[in-house]
Amino acid sequence: KGLEAIDIANNFEPKYQLISGKKSVVGDLQRAATRADIVYLAADPDREGEAIALHLYEALKLPKEKVRRITFNEITKTAVLAAINAPRTIDMPLCDAQKARRVLDRLFGFTISPVLWNHVAKNLSAGRCQSPALNIICKRELEIRDFSTNLFYSLFGDLTSKLGKLVVK
Repeated sequence: KGLEAIDIANNFEPKYQLISGKKSVVGDLQRAATRADIVYLAADPDREGEAIALHLYEALKLPKEKVRRITFNEITKTAVLAAINAPRTIDMPLCDAQKARRVLDRLFGFTISPVLWNHVAKNLSAGRCQSPALNIICKRELEIRDFSTNLFYSLFGDLTSKLGKLVVK
């Protein structure tokens, strides 16, 4: 679940696996998709929803030309029809943002939570975003503290020789 879900040697690529017991659901969806002319992927309109749409697209092995990504913020006839009439492709930068968050969560959040359990209280979890952000801030603060200034001097002058005026800066 934690670091074993990330292939650190392969550019921090997440390792995904189908939840046990869900193979039949994927099979049912694949069969339904083969009978459909168009498959609408209508997960939430955020990075998590975008990643879910991508994972469904990949798990179901859907042909690209058959897939439409739609989003809506309310489950009403008007909102759903508006979404169906304005489909788009899967937003890969949003999927990449979710992937980055997942990796950071595994690298930092999962390692910080056990520290909280041992030193603060059981069943606390470190925030998915807050922990990596705090890690970056702490590392930067240490860099600032460890910074040593070096004196340097600048020399400016106007010099004249037999060849003419020379400006040194």
